[in-house]
Amino acid sequence: MDIRETTLPDARLVVPRVFPDDRGFFAETFRESALADVGIHDRWIQDNHSRSGFGVVRGLHFQIGEGCAKLVRCGRGHIWDVIVDLRKGSPTYGQWEGFDLTDENMHALYVPVGFAHGFAVKSGVADVLYKQTRYYSGDVERGIAYDDSDVSVEWPIAASEIQVSERDATGPKLAEVVNDLPFAY
Repeated sequence: MDIRETTLPDARLVVPRVFPDDRGFFAETFRESALADVGIHDRWIQDNHSRSGFGVVRGLHFQIGEGCAKLVRCGRGHIWDVIVDLRKGSPTYGQWEGFDLTDENMHALYVPVGFAHGFAVKSGVADVLYKQTRYYSGDVERGIAYDDSDVSVEWPIAASEIQVSERDATGPKLAEVVNDLPFAY
């Protein structure tokens, strides 16, 4: 397993070793000790699975309070996975980075506490699987607009083909929630 740094401090791209043969393949997709070796000591307490069709954009979501780290991978299809640094004082505050996660490359993205997360589905359908460090609670769930012009995420889907929930379509801009963010670098 290769755990790579990203341009945003503390986020990581997890690249598993894949062992293909004539029957298919084997890959180890999670190893706690490999994450610990690079300073990630989170306790994973909930696994989630979502399915979405082409053009769906989910996000950009984050959790207030203690926050919530995530380990995200695409078990079926292809997504453009995006993180935004929301940590006050970070040299990359308000910046985003995107990653192609697919069922073929089997990469996973470690999303630390203090980051917003979202994705766009590039394939006909995609199953997204993720571990998280907090139980889901709507009381602490927050978001910023997926199309916030100050953040300027470059979604790989034509605007006319993007499908979002009402909540994501009406999310506030980062500048509107900055004073409420509990995250520090």
